[in-house]
Amino acid sequence: MSDAVVILDRNGPVAEITLNRPHAHNAISPEVACRLVDIFDEIRRDPTLRVAIVTGAGPSFCAGGDLRVSIPLLSRTRAPANEWEARVAQDLSILVRSVRRDIDFDKPIIAAVNGPCLAGGAELLVSTDIRIASERATFGLPEARHGLIPFAGALVRLTEQIPYCHAMQMLLTAEPISAPHALRIGLINEMVASEEVLPRARAIASLIARNGPFAVQTIKRTILESVGRRLAEQYALEDTARLSVMASADAVEGPKAFFEKREAVFAGR
Repeated sequence: MSDAVVILDRNGPVAEITLNRPHAHNAISPEVACRLVDIFDEIRRDPTLRVAIVTGAGPSFCAGGDLRVSIPLLSRTRAPANEWEARVAQDLSILVRSVRRDIDFDKPIIAAVNGPCLAGGAELLVSTDIRIASERATFGLPEARHGLIPFAGALVRLTEQIPYCHAMQMLLTAEPISAPHALRIGLINEMVASEEVLPRARAIASLIARNGPFAVQTIKRTILESVGRRLAEQYALEDTARLSVMASADAVEGPKAFFEKREAVFAGR
């Protein structure tokens, strides 16, 4: 495997992102944060990439932020030691944008969780759309134990994704939960054997990638924009999405291919 701290592999329309600091449980250092921001921007701009998978090298998904480095940068009690730290010090939003807060990203993201998924790793998880986890995975937001709080989206997203009482227990006790428990409360989609995590994520990515990309991205964008709005506003967004999709070339190609009994060739517009 490459010695890069974040690896981007392109498999046709699927982008596979691997956090590659197994010696540090794939903790998010300033360099990792910067590279994640750049990689997600690259995927967003590339029309040939339709789905992203995020995973971790080794036995961990991500143990969170590298606190020894990030906390002094956040509190500005230490000068940056390299170009990555300097970039973060100049733009602290990189730390939250690296786990997809404050970022518009219409393409589906699948998490392949092969081990501990904690703190910033859990914040990255709740920014994804579909989650496959190993039976050995654990999930937690331990920030309160250290006198801190999650600040990269989990305080908002978690109560939207799982029942309020389960979200509050995770956040307030700071105790991790097991993969079976995460499956029961709906934090993850599926729990599989460790060796099946990535293959299963890839299979789901393949199913999504063969669908009309304009429709897929419109579905995700419309759902995200609908959260928290009044019902009439949500229906208005749905109507706007319908008109946009029905006017697209893909909406012509999809039914045509179905009736002609062939695979559709989507243009993504």
